[in-house]
Amino acid sequence: MTEGTDESEEFGVLRSKRNATRYQILVEIAERQPAVSQREIADAIGVTSQAVSDYLQDLSAQGYVTKHGRGRYEVTKEGVDWLISQTDELRRFVEHVSEDVIGQVEVETVVAATDIAEGDTVSLTMRDGVLRAVPGGSGSATAVAVTDASAETDLGVTDVTGVVEYERGAVTVVSIPMVQNGGSSVVDSRRIEELAGEHAVIATAGVEGIVAAQAAGVEVDIRFGSAAAVREAATRGVDVLLLAAADQVAAHADSLNQHNINYEVIDAAET
Repeated sequence: MTEGTDESEEFGVLRSKRNATRYQILVEIAERQPAVSQREIADAIGVTSQAVSDYLQDLSAQGYVTKHGRGRYEVTKEGVDWLISQTDELRRFVEHVSEDVIGQVEVETVVAATDIAEGDTVSLTMRDGVLRAVPGGSGSATAVAVTDASAETDLGVTDVTGVVEYERGAVTVVSIPMVQNGGSSVVDSRRIEELAGEHAVIATAGVEGIVAAQAAGVEVDIRFGSAAAVREAATRGVDVLLLAAADQVAAHADSLNQHNINYEVIDAAET
């Protein structure tokens, strides 16, 4: 740490609210000097006039501002140097966000339906809950490949335009009685097996649901976090069968209702 530097300055305007306010005040002074209205600065940065006065005393003591009389301030060379250093830090952060963070977000990962080369225009479709890319720009949503990919491998795309057209999936909720009401023992396992064959994804909620699936010889895809997982699968166009203990049905129904996903509830004891 350099001599005379406040410890908090090490952390810059992005990590210290105090330094962020000092930075703003110095910028306002540099823009308005030498005639500086504390009220105008306060209004510009959203603090009180008293706060500006306190900060000005601090900045003057730090050697960043010189006072030439009532309402007349000037940023010193040291103050300008500090502004430059903090501005450089902000610039580096903005570059990191725009190039490393946002740049990554703008690249979508899809599955290549066939061999695709970097720079190719592709059309996007939804199948089995996964975005897929096919060569050409005739689809409702198009993009540009940013990587090479062979068939059925992951592909990076960017410049997505349009909307991928597909139908949302539907959810069939089978309410399994609580154990005190018979639990999975009162469920028609053959009916569960038939329903499973009509849906792409099988989910369970509660022990009764897990046992009902096992009794029917049904392989379960989702056992944990089923409310969010079922909703997400349906949102991506996948039909889901949910075997849920009776006390779990309401929470799952609320989640589906909130996202306008079609579902029906079947009482397993009556199937």
